[in-house]
Amino acid sequence: MNHAFIFDLNGTMINDMEYHSIAWHSILNNDLKAGLTMAEVKSQMYGKNEELLDRVFGKGHFTKEEVDTISMKKENSYQAAFKPHLRLIAGLPAFLEKAGNKGIRMAIGSAAIPFNIDFVLDNLGIRHHFKAIVSADEVAVSKPDPETFLLAARLLGVSPESCIVFEDAPKGVEAAMRAGMSCIVLTTMHEKEEFRRYPNVLQYIADYTDRSLDKLFI
Repeated sequence: MNHAFIFDLNGTMINDMEYHSIAWHSILNNDLKAGLTMAEVKSQMYGKNEELLDRVFGKGHFTKEEVDTISMKKENSYQAAFKPHLRLIAGLPAFLEKAGNKGIRMAIGSAAIPFNIDFVLDNLGIRHHFKAIVSADEVAVSKPDPETFLLAARLLGVSPESCIVFEDAPKGVEAAMRAGMSCIVLTTMHEKEEFRRYPNVLQYIADYTDRSLDKLFI
């Protein structure tokens, strides 16, 4: 049991991606007149907020101040809608406790901004489980670049190959692969077929009640 766990946040620890999709769909179409379908919005939902806006509108279309304003409006809309439903994915509270009791080091490696990470950790009272937190603000380039996960491993003081990443998105699994890390996929947002090209996937789970996870503690 010489490994560490790194968790993505959205869709991996909390099942909130539909709320992000709705918030982005409203901002992009109602405010910014992008004219995107919900499927098109979902296809762009990876990496930092500014990276998403660059992909949709072209790099440099918005000033930094405009990006910050758009980003915070979207996050406030998402948090207001999701807060009544804020809870960890089934089985995760017990899984975190067990990992902590076993002395397994844990980190969060997310493309979310600190505002959203704090929203989850502090409202659910789970910050104490994590020895390191890597947000969008700590990296130059987000997933599928491996920087997020490599930094998390470095902060935990472990080698990349000893890390098991929990992810829900193909771009996140690709980032783990490029970091030299194995991955367990939560099928909260994407189908198994979307991950077939990634050889680092150990298994697929619907939630953390899956008994196959017991082998991680042997």
